[in-house]
Amino acid sequence: MYKYKCLNPIAKVGLNNFNERFAATDDVADADGILVRSANMLEMEFSDKLLAIARAGAGVNNIPVDRCAKQGIVVFNTPGANANGVKEMVLAAMLLASRDIVGGIEWVRKNSGDQDIAKLTEKSKKKFAGTEIMGKKLGVIGLGAIGVRVANAARSLGMEVYGYDPYLSVEAAWALSRDVRHVTDVNEIYSKCDIITIHVPALDSTKGMINGEAISKMKKGVILLNLARDILCDENAVLAGINSGKIRAYVTDFPNPTVAGHDGCIVIPHLGASTEESEDNCAVAAVAELMNYLDNGNILNSVNYPRCDLGICSKPRIAIFHKNVANMISRYTQALGNAGCNISDMTNKSKGEVAYTLIDLDDPVKPEVVEQLRSVEGVFRVRVVREK
Repeated sequence: MYKYKCLNPIAKVGLNNFNERFAATDDVADADGILVRSANMLEMEFSDKLLAIARAGAGVNNIPVDRCAKQGIVVFNTPGANANGVKEMVLAAMLLASRDIVGGIEWVRKNSGDQDIAKLTEKSKKKFAGTEIMGKKLGVIGLGAIGVRVANAARSLGMEVYGYDPYLSVEAAWALSRDVRHVTDVNEIYSKCDIITIHVPALDSTKGMINGEAISKMKKGVILLNLARDILCDENAVLAGINSGKIRAYVTDFPNPTVAGHDGCIVIPHLGASTEESEDNCAVAAVAELMNYLDNGNILNSVNYPRCDLGICSKPRIAIFHKNVANMISRYTQALGNAGCNISDMTNKSKGEVAYTLIDLDDPVKPEVVEQLRSVEGVFRVRVVREK
């Protein structure tokens, strides 16, 4: 039986999918798998028993991904499961920034006791007048599951859409509307677009990508939307852009002392994926990934190991986590051959500096063979998925 630990509340519609081979535990050190949403795991020490972490969401900046890779711990996320919820929030953010809806609502609240508020409204509403989004140029930086949906929805609203993503996947390309202009230079978005929205992962290479230099290339009066990660924007540079009149409005889903309460900033309390549907979808996807991996050794939607699928495990199966270097496979096959083990099926995939190998055998897995595989230089972990 496998044991799992939830570090955050996970929707029951997902947890209910665990079968009789899985049981919840209160002891994280006794868990084969961990389910998490926002809990900070960066300083956590992991037991040798831990095999996988499933993040019910897309971002994994709360998980020590690289350290997990070296320990043979697979980190999953659920890309696309909350994409529609975030897309809808982006559309709301565009409208909030284009028309001073927040300011207008606050004005009504302050004047709620005035008996002549209806008449006063007609005199005062001009200061909250904004602009429509139809016909405006929208720049979408990052065309993943969320970015593609935002781009397509914006086209349906009559916007002229520019999309930038140097790593555009085949799946995203097929899903993207043919009316979206795919640009190869992000500076084209900076110089042409009235509204810019960011949908890239938080990496060392993307941290602070919206900085003073980028802002200087943008159109005067640009609206900037950030519902991805706060560290993507140099927010001091953003405030300078607001103060100078370069940026008309900045909408962020990440409250912090820098932007909260600042004029020109519309700060949402991290509601992008906070819908019942998104939480349910993420929970279902995370549980499915965890079950498939623990039961079969298959990896789908991992951020630190490659996608690798050898189907349902019906024979003795070994999973090997190792460095992505030459001659590893030959060492495994030699060790198995010397032990008289016949390989019935095998697959090997790599991702950057790491690789993952699944091997099905016709014979029961011998402990001495497992130890021999573990002793191969460059191997992080050997897991016996099924012994016989």
